[in-house]
Amino acid sequence: MPKRPIGEITVESILEFSSADFDPLTFFPETTPEDWERHRPWMEPGALEPASGLLVLTMQSFLVRTRHHTILIDTCVGDHKPRPSRPSWNQMQLGTFLPNLAAAGVSPEQVDYVMCTHLHWDHVGWNTQLRDGRWVPTFPNATYIFSEKEVEAWKQVPEDVPTEHMTDSVLPVIAAGQAKLVSSDFSLDDEVWLEPSPGHTPDHMSVCLASQGAQAVITGDLIHSPVQCLEPQWIMRADFDPEQAKVTRRAFLEKYCETDVLVCATHFPASSLGHIVRRDDTFWFQYEDANRG
Repeated sequence: MPKRPIGEITVESILEFSSADFDPLTFFPETTPEDWERHRPWMEPGALEPASGLLVLTMQSFLVRTRHHTILIDTCVGDHKPRPSRPSWNQMQLGTFLPNLAAAGVSPEQVDYVMCTHLHWDHVGWNTQLRDGRWVPTFPNATYIFSEKEVEAWKQVPEDVPTEHMTDSVLPVIAAGQAKLVSSDFSLDDEVWLEPSPGHTPDHMSVCLASQGAQAVITGDLIHSPVQCLEPQWIMRADFDPEQAKVTRRAFLEKYCETDVLVCATHFPASSLGHIVRRDDTFWFQYEDANRG
């Protein structure tokens, strides 16, 4: 994805990988095969793989460059991370993320801020990297923006909930003194600020950008697939508070529907950029890419 200007800001995708790796009936546990047959014609092949019937999701960061700062929004899954409960992510060694960041002209040392929309595995992985047997911050000069409420919530989870990602991708950043714990309405400046979007996690937040009258919003996981624009009531299996997630998603879609605000949808298939438009009594994601839906 090339740089997309938002006034004087630019945003571009730093891809880790895109894959068809999720059973839709498991990912959206309240859905039925009939639901998916209804949506299959428009979802294939970009958002639903025809042969397997699996959901296609993208793992990417958004690189935001303002007049003052270089910012990464979320940091994907990460290499060498122990994720035994998710075999396809366990001890990955893709070696794609940092080279793709370098191809965009940015070294780890040049990143000023890392902003995590929430603290799930696939949004914190490249916060750290393994060096001499220790997890150390990947971006040595960056301030990492975490929700204070999210950090505290992860300290209270039941023992059977996997927390390896906190141990290897969040706590080392805090220990290094590079974390800034904030509320979900934090503003970096008048061009970059957070918007509370709870439900998927206790204090999930989206990232808003504005410059010279142009605006964009980076969703994080308040919405995972373009099908949820048409079906905003579909909950995702990992939603912390499913009912709140539904309310948040519909409010987001209503707020940005038929506006000029560019929606950067974190897990949508490439190019992941588009606008929310009205479709009868629900919504539709209109990709900016003319070759998409």
